[in-house]
Amino acid sequence: MTIEEVCAGITSTDQQAMEGARIHWDSIAHPLHSLGKLEDVIVQIAGIQKTPQIAIKKKALVVMCADNGVVAEGVTQSGQEVTAIVSENFLNEKATASILCRQTGADIVPIDIGMAADTRVRSCKVAYGTKNMAKDPAMSREEAIQAIMTGVQIVGELHQQGYRVLATGEMGIGNTTTSSAIAAVLLNQSVEAVTGRGAGLSSQGLQRKISVIQQAIQLHQPDPADAVDVIAKVGGFDIAGMAGVFLGGAYYHMPVVIDGFISCVAALCASRICPEAAQYMIASHVSREPAAVMLLQAMDKQAFLTCDMCLGEGSGAVTLFPLLDMAAAVYHSMSTFDDNSMEHYQPLV
Repeated sequence: MTIEEVCAGITSTDQQAMEGARIHWDSIAHPLHSLGKLEDVIVQIAGIQKTPQIAIKKKALVVMCADNGVVAEGVTQSGQEVTAIVSENFLNEKATASILCRQTGADIVPIDIGMAADTRVRSCKVAYGTKNMAKDPAMSREEAIQAIMTGVQIVGELHQQGYRVLATGEMGIGNTTTSSAIAAVLLNQSVEAVTGRGAGLSSQGLQRKISVIQQAIQLHQPDPADAVDVIAKVGGFDIAGMAGVFLGGAYYHMPVVIDGFISCVAALCASRICPEAAQYMIASHVSREPAAVMLLQAMDKQAFLTCDMCLGEGSGAVTLFPLLDMAAAVYHSMSTFDDNSMEHYQPLV
């Protein structure tokens, strides 16, 4: 498949299924819409899966792991070796995201889409890290497309294995730098407005990071009307891969939970490539990074949680899974007004 074929296969969510889910919620013996966003997300999932009989039991977190050449510019507190170490820890259930997955009954699927080292993580490597965007485009357009389509492919495999809800995560030292660069271009904001301290930069380090991003954007002139061009020039393989997961979710009618800042950047890229894909995304939390709220607003998304998290890995997205399970349990199991011989609540006007 090509990106064009994927986008052509993405349609709007099923309005009839969503209406069926709303009718069922209103038949349940509780004040109308008293569960708020928990009701809304079930209705959204019904539209995504094209049936009011939603199924979300089998869930997975897809973690795209990649390195970024821009680390050579001193924009991070740690070196690229950390990417490989944490990625291995996903398999050992020693990383935050893998522990949260175990706790919430989800599987974790780490993917080496561009790490600088070889590990035990499944390799779908496009290259051994991106180039240093301060000097060269991060990747070629062909590499960006390859990484995006890898994400689509992974979703197709998981759908075939029976997974019905996915979450996105990433691991890659330097990826708040690439994410800030993409956010600045796609949101038409200043680099200062969208750039944070990442994993803990000093004030001097933050200024260095901002300067490097400004230099890269000025040098390569990414086209804000072409998300693939932006990814190729100032992005990362992890962001491209996650963008593919969002597109794949829409193509295979699977809800995909957005994590924090970096995942939101990938979601925005996917929605710029195919606007209908946004209907298949669920926002989990509001990251502590400066651009988090701006990104959610750009996609017209409201997150469930505000926990001041900025860890990455998909940690915030997985934290939403228990809420989805509880909403689905009420939706499927609670008695109706008719079961209780109660008068139905009526909408107030």
